[in-house]
Amino acid sequence: MPSKNLIYYFEPHDAVNKKMSTLAPAKKRCMSVFSELKPELVWAYFEDICSIPRLSKNETRIREYLLRFARENNLESKEDQAGNILIIRPSSPGLENRKTVVLQSHMDMVGEKNADHPHDWTKDPILPRIVDGWVTATGTTLGADDGIGIASQMAILSDKSIRTGKIECLFTVDEESGMTGAISLKSDLFEGRILLNLDSEDEGILYIGCAGGIDTVGEMNYKSLSPGSGTTALEISVTGLRGGHSGDEIHKGFGNSVKIMNRLLWNLSNEYKIALSTFDGGNLRNAIPREAFATIVADKPSKSSIVSWTNDFYNLMIDELGHIEKEIKISVRDVEMPKKVMDKVNQNKLLSSLTCCPHGPIAWSKEMDDLVETSTNLASVKFVGNNTIRIVTTQRSSIDSSKRDVAAMVETCLKLAGAKVEHSAGYPGWRPNMSSEILNITRNSYMRLFGKEPQVRAIHAGLECGLIFEKFKGIDMISFGPTIRGAHTPEEKIEIRTAQMFWDLLLDVLDNIPRK
Repeated sequence: MPSKNLIYYFEPHDAVNKKMSTLAPAKKRCMSVFSELKPELVWAYFEDICSIPRLSKNETRIREYLLRFARENNLESKEDQAGNILIIRPSSPGLENRKTVVLQSHMDMVGEKNADHPHDWTKDPILPRIVDGWVTATGTTLGADDGIGIASQMAILSDKSIRTGKIECLFTVDEESGMTGAISLKSDLFEGRILLNLDSEDEGILYIGCAGGIDTVGEMNYKSLSPGSGTTALEISVTGLRGGHSGDEIHKGFGNSVKIMNRLLWNLSNEYKIALSTFDGGNLRNAIPREAFATIVADKPSKSSIVSWTNDFYNLMIDELGHIEKEIKISVRDVEMPKKVMDKVNQNKLLSSLTCCPHGPIAWSKEMDDLVETSTNLASVKFVGNNTIRIVTTQRSSIDSSKRDVAAMVETCLKLAGAKVEHSAGYPGWRPNMSSEILNITRNSYMRLFGKEPQVRAIHAGLECGLIFEKFKGIDMISFGPTIRGAHTPEEKIEIRTAQMFWDLLLDVLDNIPRK
């Protein structure tokens, strides 16, 4: 295992870019630093996956990789109309009477990068590195969510030394941007009625329920005006925030760059005569926004006062958030004069609407301690052209009526700006079942392996389990995984020690699946 404080940089090996001439067991192909990590086969496949572009709705290459893997390993595979893939490992000799188990992960990943890091998500590989017992990436998201789940399935499928009953490995598409793969699943795609979801991020916690979600999106129009004479242009930036998963980390008090930027602009507009030219904050519906940028035009005599006021606001944010947002930065710089600015009436409507729009936990669970029941994420605000501003938000709740109630709350705020508001179809939650057979098996395996009781919880994030539970009647499910921190941000990392624990637990659970 790498020594503490050592940092390793390495390139992913070129199997993918060279058409993967063979897909013999990855452990025989892997010659990088990953070869020092355990479980070796899992990390070898994960390294391959890191070299494959696989953003949501652009999973062609990862699908080709998985289907090629199935052919090379003489495994039956299926692909449905949505692009979901099922690869089947037959029962080991003598274990034909065991219940069939479905292992499930998603193919896509969230693509976030630091603003100053060059990365083309259509072709560039992720560059992993090892830091103090964690695997992380260089300037981008790592894709351990859910690349480690994919790698574990592939290791189970290809390692002939593992004896199991029949295994069906389900790889879904587009989980991160709408769960359309899970939405499109047909009830006859797989036969198993025990499902292990490999998309959780907390070792030692077994998840048996999740929140449902819905997106609320507003678009408003404005009039373009020419900047007045005697004015100057300034770009204000809010950067260095932690961001994070808009479900799993919504309660942690991380700063929201859109809310912070809007608060600054709202105050500046009340103190000075400013005109807004651009507002670009946040990128992804399921991530707490980390950065925001705005261009304003102001009277030249006001410039020094605006800079001073912004610096005071920065110090205020440090006072409010500095204990948790240690890298927050708010800066002002001169920029070229824009050709157009926003009209004052719609500018006031926009800033007032965003001030009204909530962000964070709305209600806490009454059944489970420290579990958010209902929340909303103000995910992004962007000037998208044609005098249009697009505002994206996401609501989550384990109670469907509460999910829709908070969506209506957000809709009301957006309509203050005259926005046209639409809601996505949404996805359902997954109701916990404390008497679940697979929960009992997994809990016993965990105690046997690690000598302690695992936590049993529901998660505020959305899992595809909610949709699968709705479609496949009688299915018994559980979700677990290694420890991942900073998902959906360039700080994403996976703890190496827990990857081995996750693997050991997975093998032990499969070894204890009962007869049909």
